[in-house]
Amino acid sequence: MGKINLRGVNKSFGTTTIIPNIDLDIEDGEFVVFVGPSGCGKSTLLRLIAGLEDVTAGKIAIDGRDVTQEAPAKRKLAMVFQSYALYPHMTVAKNIAFPLKMAGETPDAIDKKVKDAARVLNLTNYLERRPGQLSGGQRQRVAIGRAIVRQPSAFLFDEPLSNLDAALRGTMRLEISELHHQLKTTMIYVTHDQVEAMTMADKIVVLNAGNIEQVGSPMDLYRNPRNLFVAGFIGSPKMNFVEGDAAAAHGAKTIGIRPEHVKISAKEGDWSGTVGVAEHLGSDTFLHVHTDKYGTINVRADGEVDVHHGDKVFLTPTPSKLHKFDANGLAIK
Repeated sequence: MGKINLRGVNKSFGTTTIIPNIDLDIEDGEFVVFVGPSGCGKSTLLRLIAGLEDVTAGKIAIDGRDVTQEAPAKRKLAMVFQSYALYPHMTVAKNIAFPLKMAGETPDAIDKKVKDAARVLNLTNYLERRPGQLSGGQRQRVAIGRAIVRQPSAFLFDEPLSNLDAALRGTMRLEISELHHQLKTTMIYVTHDQVEAMTMADKIVVLNAGNIEQVGSPMDLYRNPRNLFVAGFIGSPKMNFVEGDAAAAHGAKTIGIRPEHVKISAKEGDWSGTVGVAEHLGSDTFLHVHTDKYGTINVRADGEVDVHHGDKVFLTPTPSKLHKFDANGLAIK
């Protein structure tokens, strides 16, 4: 079991409020990602759930049990940090076994759990190595293995891939997602990277200045952002925003259109512009088109598109993909 409920959770430091009265439900077995810009409160919220920070007000329950005042060790949660926090003088096996040894489990039980975790994480051939003999990705798997053997109600990940290079981050994203499918245990994952959020989550919690802006599945947030903040944060490249007569024609203060929903033509279209930087990535080309009236519009085009810096082009947003927002930045249905 790993159901987590927050009711009116508040965290303040003196007169400064970091988390203002949050309500949130995390279901058993869900992979939930907290995402938002630096300083939005996502790591603080995770630490409140873990018990590493005391709540100022409100209640946290795990599987219906009020744990608000319980010590971290009693919450049956396992946390994986950005830093691997491994003991350099211990082997992989001993690092993974450490929490079990501290809990007083028998040598036979420890040996079985360590071997089971190593098999799941493809670490069987590395059990006698020390952390200094491992790659960054392998060390992160050891840290995850140390969490697995505790058989927690939920795993808490605090930006665990931030120290890895881009290629290894992609590999570890897949491995953690696969691990979730195998274990079927609740996972809460903090990241500032919306690509990680979109590719890993069952449910995304978008945070901004301590407030929950929106909660939903990745595609729900992509298709139906509640406001300008969510619309601009979810999706890569970012959504284009246009004001003025183009927005007014649709009864809105601002319209949004994603780069992949803008058609480009050398002959005709709704908006005219000049191609600036063209980023050719093989399968895709990202074009930054400078328009006369609406600023720079980013376009995601086919990788084979034949346009270059300085070309005159026309852009047409797909009408059915337009997002409309009122003067308060809220989505207009």
